[in-house]
Amino acid sequence: MRIQRQVVDYALQRRSLLAEVYSGRTGVTEVCDASPYLLRAAKFHGKGSDVVCPICRKEQLTLVSWVFGDKLGPVSGSARTAEELVRLASTQEEFSVHVVEVCRTCSWNHLVQSYVLGTVPEPKRPRRSSPRPRPPSRRTASE
Repeated sequence: MRIQRQVVDYALQRRSLLAEVYSGRTGVTEVCDASPYLLRAAKFHGKGSDVVCPICRKEQLTLVSWVFGDKLGPVSGSARTAEELVRLASTQEEFSVHVVEVCRTCSWNHLVQSYVLGTVPEPKRPRRSSPRPRPPSRRTASE
């Protein structure tokens, strides 16, 4: 079981972009620009969805989850399956997950959601330092 925190949904941004495309103000080539790396990640790490591509309407979209975090090391910036996310959430400190929808036919892609997973880091204790001795006050010549 994973607990998602700080969830951000990008549905309004997606709807606005699609309205721009449908009206002709934004070209299809500008939004169908998935990189080969993203398309490969969709093929091997993605999860199918019930949503049909809003651009080509030929295929159902694939959801790809990308993980980012300072404590993840080389895992940061890579696509992960749902099972891998569960494992990472139970063993790692906080990290962010970005879910991207991808059409493997026309290369449409858009950020759908982002959230935080992982264990909450322990609050840092303030360092106790010995009080610094104050330097003697110096007088100026005008005093």
